[in-house]
Amino acid sequence: MSYFTGKVEAFLRYKEIAVTRVELTTRGFTAVGKRTGLAQMPALELADGRWMSDSTPIIECIDRNYPGGPVLPADPLQLFFSQMLEDYADEWLWRPALYYRWAFAPDARLLSHRIASEMMTDIPLPLAVRRWLINRRQFKRYIAGDGITAENRAHQEEIYARNLAFLQAMLVQRPFLLGARPTLADFGFFASMFRHFGLDPTPSRIMRDTAPAVYEWLGRMWNARASQVAGTLVAPGSIPEDWRPVLREIGRTYLPYLNANAAAFARRAKSFDVTIEGYAYHLPVHRYRVWCLERVQELFTALPAREKLQAEVILRDLGAFEGLFAQADARAGFDPGRQAPFFDPASVWLPMVLGS
Repeated sequence: MSYFTGKVEAFLRYKEIAVTRVELTTRGFTAVGKRTGLAQMPALELADGRWMSDSTPIIECIDRNYPGGPVLPADPLQLFFSQMLEDYADEWLWRPALYYRWAFAPDARLLSHRIASEMMTDIPLPLAVRRWLINRRQFKRYIAGDGITAENRAHQEEIYARNLAFLQAMLVQRPFLLGARPTLADFGFFASMFRHFGLDPTPSRIMRDTAPAVYEWLGRMWNARASQVAGTLVAPGSIPEDWRPVLREIGRTYLPYLNANAAAFARRAKSFDVTIEGYAYHLPVHRYRVWCLERVQELFTALPAREKLQAEVILRDLGAFEGLFAQADARAGFDPGRQAPFFDPASVWLPMVLGS
């Protein structure tokens, strides 16, 4: 059921890395939190006893250190834009994914039953009570608690529809987003599109009806193996023309959100108001998403001179460059020792949760 677990599972399957998959109960979930600092999925325990968490650093670390089937493009320009798309897909599509799961009765009924019967088996309450508790908690946290109202819910549906259209346009041209094999950008979009949009009743029907190439790609991603998927990416030093609408969307929607969140974090606020595409939101401050903005700024700054100029020209043309550095001093204080995905719980995750 897990958004980010599905993403990492697909990556490990593609890399053909053997793992033992452990289904968590609530007690197991708490035990993982003690190891990593935060009870979240996925978490990987290595043979040497170390623990890894946070899907993007997990993928980047394993890809750089485990031979075969690289998903990080070798070309600097393609790598930067793949990382930018992956971050957008991870963090901006989270809200519509949770909206579709918990704001529609058929979806909430199915998923509350699955969570109650699969993860909450160690809670000594009747199944119906467990279902009611999880449904109430998820709605309160991910709908009402994440800024979704009757006035802006249409915006979440627009975001989903546009992203289906973006991906459909790419995937009728190529088997994967950047060419003949999957890259980081594919795994970023796969997170929401597989375990949420592609499987939950309401958004999966929309996907099947309006974006069949995306629905087909989900199976192709889940079945892909590095030893069997051969092929090249688009020409080095370039990105596909059909990536431009997504990049324009990032400049119009995601970067304004990241900047408003970073500004609120800098003034130590707990929440903030922002208007995106004419829709008003009252949202909680997320320290992690300050780090997302900080990280994409650092990735751009680290580009070689030629690729940096190319990226700037593309982003300026799409109205996205100014937003990238609107909060030039974005500092989350997250992972200061650059340990990710091997986080030190005491100095990183717990302070984040406690808001310090």
